[in-house]
Amino acid sequence: MLNIKDFLARIGLAGTEPECTPAFLAKVQEACVLSIPYENLDILAGKPLSLDAEDVYKKVVSGHRGGYCFELNALLHYILTDMGFSVRSCFARVLREEPEVPFRRHRILIVSLDGCEYLVDIGFGNTAPRLPLKLVCGEVQEQNGESYRFEKDENLGWVIRELHKGQWREYISFTTEHQYDIDFVPTSFWCEKHPDSPFNKSEMVAIKVPGGRKALNGRDYKVFADGELVSIEENVSDARLSEILDTEFGLRGF
Repeated sequence: MLNIKDFLARIGLAGTEPECTPAFLAKVQEACVLSIPYENLDILAGKPLSLDAEDVYKKVVSGHRGGYCFELNALLHYILTDMGFSVRSCFARVLREEPEVPFRRHRILIVSLDGCEYLVDIGFGNTAPRLPLKLVCGEVQEQNGESYRFEKDENLGWVIRELHKGQWREYISFTTEHQYDIDFVPTSFWCEKHPDSPFNKSEMVAIKVPGGRKALNGRDYKVFADGELVSIEENVSDARLSEILDTEFGLRGF
């Protein structure tokens, strides 16, 4: 059974009373990305992923683990719904640095609140919005030193562009029709098992921190601040890997 109080404690908001307001939604999203790591360790271990609500809750909240978009945004969907928010899950394409249009393999949330819609996403390991983005065309939305804007595309639907080194580039695209939990299962299975999947090759662990983020890519541990790489440990040993997962990402037992 999902417990809202335990979830809020997991993300550092113990004792907070849920409110269906934009401010509280923003507080929850930011707390999630600062507390729950993006990680693919179960995929690497060959452990089948479950997108069932209680299974994801047990892994992330009770087990103090992380996950990837199909798990983390699923959990947030269930929790926000229990809090009283109007939420739907949608498929998205990750366009950043892609030479061709990729297939849809990212889960996002659209929250309807006070006559507005907001994009919410806690399942992206790289640089990404930490706060909800209001679904409105053309308006530049700034947060944490980053700038985003929505555009409409005849084929892709909504497209988010991000300001990168002075130039606007495509980040993700999506359409807003509701997807059921079962719709994400085949794509998640592809990410787990397909030989072309980037998720089953090496460690992908990341978490946001104030002003930056920490990431483990394979055996390279990196720390970023203000969008710039500030330190790197390359080819860490097994012992150091376990230490990093524990002390830097809060993942124990690896």
